[in-house]
Amino acid sequence: MNIPCMNEPAASHAVAALVTPRLRREYRTMECMVRIWCADHHATAHAAAAGGPCGECRDFLAYAARRLAKCPYGEAKPTCAKCPIHCYKRAQREHARGVMRYAGPRMTVRHPWLSFMHLVDKLRKVEHPMALRRRNVKREP
Repeated sequence: MNIPCMNEPAASHAVAALVTPRLRREYRTMECMVRIWCADHHATAHAAAAGGPCGECRDFLAYAARRLAKCPYGEAKPTCAKCPIHCYKRAQREHARGVMRYAGPRMTVRHPWLSFMHLVDKLRKVEHPMALRRRNVKREP
């Protein structure tokens, strides 16, 4: 089984900003999904020779890394589908939804551990940050 995205070093500054293991794993999951999607939808000679995603998909991954780096939940981040905050712009959110819908079923075969951990992450329950802030303000005397 070829798992190139699990062992490659982080190349961009946004990926380097992902300081917690949870956020790095979330990025690796998205990266593997994008690689699966790109290989089947953007099959170009350059991408096949380079073994990585095309320019458009690399741009999307950079955007995803920036969004993950700014996530207010940090280590307690839920999956995007369960998150009360939608931090992606509409176009990127639709693209991510399409990528996940296509690559999700294929992830169980190609990257079973990331798939399993993504399912575990779906069980996380979170509150909206504003609700947490209001509750903390009421507790202070």
